[in-house]
Amino acid sequence: MMRVRMPYFCFLFMLLAAAASTSFAQAAPYPPVTIPGSELRTMKSSSTGRNYDLYIRKPGDFDKNKDRKYPVLYLLDGQWDFKLLDSVIGGLVYDKWMPDIVVVGITYSGDHPDYDSLRAMDYTPTPGGPKGSGDGAKFLNFLKTELIPFMETNYRGDPARRILGGHSLGGLFTLYAMFSDSSLFWGYLAGSPAIPWDNNFIVRQEEEFAKNHKDLPVRLFFAVGGAEPLVTPDVSFMQSLAARNYSGLHVLQSRLTFPVRQLVDLLEHGGGFVSLGYALDAHRGADGLIYLSLHHYFQF
Repeated sequence: MMRVRMPYFCFLFMLLAAAASTSFAQAAPYPPVTIPGSELRTMKSSSTGRNYDLYIRKPGDFDKNKDRKYPVLYLLDGQWDFKLLDSVIGGLVYDKWMPDIVVVGITYSGDHPDYDSLRAMDYTPTPGGPKGSGDGAKFLNFLKTELIPFMETNYRGDPARRILGGHSLGGLFTLYAMFSDSSLFWGYLAGSPAIPWDNNFIVRQEEEFAKNHKDLPVRLFFAVGGAEPLVTPDVSFMQSLAARNYSGLHVLQSRLTFPVRQLVDLLEHGGGFVSLGYALDAHRGADGLIYLSLHHYFQF
C-alpha cells in the first residue's frame, strides 16, 4: 500500500495555525474512528521473543452462531493491509460473492514499531542484509504453536480452512511456509514474493522439496506487479513450479498490469476457478497488491 507523505510546508503551516488558535488547542480531541466488528488483541511470543498486535475481524454473525467454525486468513503486514482488506471483504460478503471469514492481521506492538526491521527478521528464512534477519523458522513456529491454536480456540477457526497471505517479504515467507509445512494451511497467497532473497533461497528450498514430494495439495495464488523488478525472478520461479506438475496443487498466477475494473471483469467472467485478485495500482508493485476477491478460487 502506498504511503503518501505530507509536504513539509503543509505540515509547518498546520503547526502555525494550531499555535495561533488557543481555542482549538484547548478543545477536547475527537474520538478516533474504529472498525466495527474488529478487535485488538496482543500476544507475547515465546518462539520469537517479540510482542505482536493482532487486528482481528469477526464475521457479522459471529456472536449469533456459537457453533459455527470459520475460515481464517492469517494476514502478514497487518499494519498496512488489514483496514483495506476488512473493507473489501465486507463489500463482497454484503453482495453475497463470498461467505464471511475471520481475518487476523499480524503486526507489532509498541508506539512506533520499526516495521521494516521487524518484518525483515520474521519473514526471512535465512540471514541476509538487514540486521537480525533469518527468524523465519521461529515465526513459523509462532504461527503453528501459538497463534493458530489461539485463533481456533477463541475465534472458532476452521482447521481445514486456514489461509496465509503476504506480499514482498511476506510473500517470501508464505512460500517458505508452504514448502516447510504444506499441510499447515489450506491456501497460500503470495503477492510479489521476494524470490531473490539470499541468492534465490526459495528456489533451492523448492528443489529440495521436490526430491521427496510428488504432491502438494494446496491452493496457491501468486501475483506480481507488472512494473516490478521482481517480475523476471518471480515469473521464472512460477514456471519452474508449474513444470513440477505436483499432484493436488491448484495454482493461479497473475501479472497485474491492468486497471482494477478489468481485473474484476476477468475474475467474474474469465471462466476459471479464479477467486483471489490483488489489484489497486498493481502496475507499481507489491505495496499496491491488495486482496480484492475471495469468491471463486477459495470456494468455502
